[in-house]
Amino acid sequence: MIGQHGHEIMRPYSIACSPEQASSRHVLELLIGVDATGSPGPHLPSMDLGRLVDVTGPLGSFVYPEGVPQRRLLFVGGGTGIAPLRSMADHAMRRHPDKRVALLYSARRADEFAFIEELREHARSGRLELHQTVTREDEGWQGGRGRIGRAHFEAVLHEPDETLCFVCGPSSMVSEAVATLGDLGVPEESIRTEQWGSRT
Repeated sequence: MIGQHGHEIMRPYSIACSPEQASSRHVLELLIGVDATGSPGPHLPSMDLGRLVDVTGPLGSFVYPEGVPQRRLLFVGGGTGIAPLRSMADHAMRRHPDKRVALLYSARRADEFAFIEELREHARSGRLELHQTVTREDEGWQGGRGRIGRAHFEAVLHEPDETLCFVCGPSSMVSEAVATLGDLGVPEESIRTEQWGSRT
């Protein structure tokens, strides 16, 4: 939970860096969405450099497990849902280099893919199988298009019964992803989720 120092209003954010990244860089990274005016909301009325914030946590149960018997890991993210997935994928690639790791990542437009250069570098090195799709018109985009659906999963899900899946994003995307993964043979206990609805 994050909020400006001394204010009561706080909002939840996922930690966007792995323990190894946090330790080596001496920072805690968050992915904070802002509106058209550049404001994240009343919980952070100012994001000036050096501004104090209050942090509570970490909280929640959407975490990378201690033991992973599956041979493959699939991370599925929509929008800012990439934040905890980036953290867990980086940790997994460091801790379990023998695992095959894939990421299916959806954003509205090509310029909204967070951490994309880092993720593409992992893909170039062969550590990560990366699939991207945009959901809105973007004339310059040459990659996948449309909401994450069955065809996207079929392209990235190679061994359903040997894949541990982590899905994070808007509620509708997460619900559809869970149903599709189940239809494609991923055991229910191998699907971990985090989701949110519209802000009020």
